[in-house]
Amino acid sequence: MAAILTIRDLRKTYDGGFQALKGVSLDIEEGEILALLGPNGAGKTTLISTICGITTATSGSVSVGGFDNVGQFRQARALIGLVPQEITLEPFTKVLDTVTFSRGLFGKPAKPALVEDILRKLSLWDKRDSRIMDLSGGMKRRVLIAKALAHEPRILFLDEPTAGVDVELRKDMWEIVRELKADGVTIILTTHYIEEAEAIADRVGVITGGELLLVEEKEQLMARMGQKQLEVQLTAPVEAIPEALSQHNLQIVHGGGALLYTYDARAERTGITTLLNDVAQAGLVLADVQTRESSLEDIFVGLVSGGQAVKDATAGDAA
Repeated sequence: MAAILTIRDLRKTYDGGFQALKGVSLDIEEGEILALLGPNGAGKTTLISTICGITTATSGSVSVGGFDNVGQFRQARALIGLVPQEITLEPFTKVLDTVTFSRGLFGKPAKPALVEDILRKLSLWDKRDSRIMDLSGGMKRRVLIAKALAHEPRILFLDEPTAGVDVELRKDMWEIVRELKADGVTIILTTHYIEEAEAIADRVGVITGGELLLVEEKEQLMARMGQKQLEVQLTAPVEAIPEALSQHNLQIVHGGGALLYTYDARAERTGITTLLNDVAQAGLVLADVQTRESSLEDIFVGLVSGGQAVKDATAGDAA
C-alpha cells in the first residue's frame, strides 16, 4: 500500500542546542494504525508537532499526501486531524457548536449530517447541547476527536488519547480507533500504555532520545524479539542449580521453588525435552510447569534500554 506520510531525515534543534529529533525517517501507509512508543522526552510530541506544522523543523522534509508540509502547508494540514495530549476546549461552548466551528476553520461548508454522524459514533450526540465544562474528562477527549475529524482528514494523530482515562473508557476508545481505521482513516498514536499498542496497532515504532530505533509490524516484532520462558516448579526447593543442569542456563526463582528456562520458540530445537530429562536425572521432582511469552512491554523495555545497539542490529538486519 502507498505511503500517505513520508518523513525524511527530520531534525529539530531548539535554542540552547537541545536536539529533540535526530534524523527521523519514516513512511506511514494509508489506512494503517501506527503506535509510537517512547519514554517521556523521547521526541514523540515534537515529531507530531513538526509534521502538523506547529513546530518548524531545523532540517529534513515531510510530505503529507504528496504535499510538502512547509511549501504547501494548507493542502498538507487539511489532510491532518490532530488530537492533542492536553485538553484545550472552550468551557462555555456547546459540543455541537465547537465541532461545527472546527470544520469551518478549514474552509469546509456546513455539513450537519456529517457532524451528527461523527457525534453519534463517539457517543456524543445526546451531549450535543451540553457545555464543555459539564462533561467528564473522557467525554472531553471524545470531543477533541470529533473536532479533529470534523473536516474529514485522511490522517489522524492521537497524542496520548487515553491519558487519565479509566480502563473501561480506554477500551471504548480502542474500539473507536478501530472503527476509524475501517472508515479508511490513517491513525498515528503516541501512548504510554503498552497494552494499547498491543491491542490496536498494525505497526509499532520505538523512539527514544529523538531517534527512531525501529518501525516494524507488531506481530513480526513480537515474533522476532519475543522470548518464551518455561518455569519448572519443584516439589522441594533447591539452594543451587545442580551441576547436571549447568549447561541449561537456568535461573532459580521463587526462593528456590522453581527453575526458569528462557528459550527461542522459533529455534529448530527448544531444548525443553532435554531439560526435563536432565531435571529428572538430577533427582529433582516436578510439581508443575508453566510457560509465558514476552509481551510488547517486555520488548519495549529491552529496546529502550538497549538503545543504539538495538538500532545498529536492526540496520544490520535490513542490510
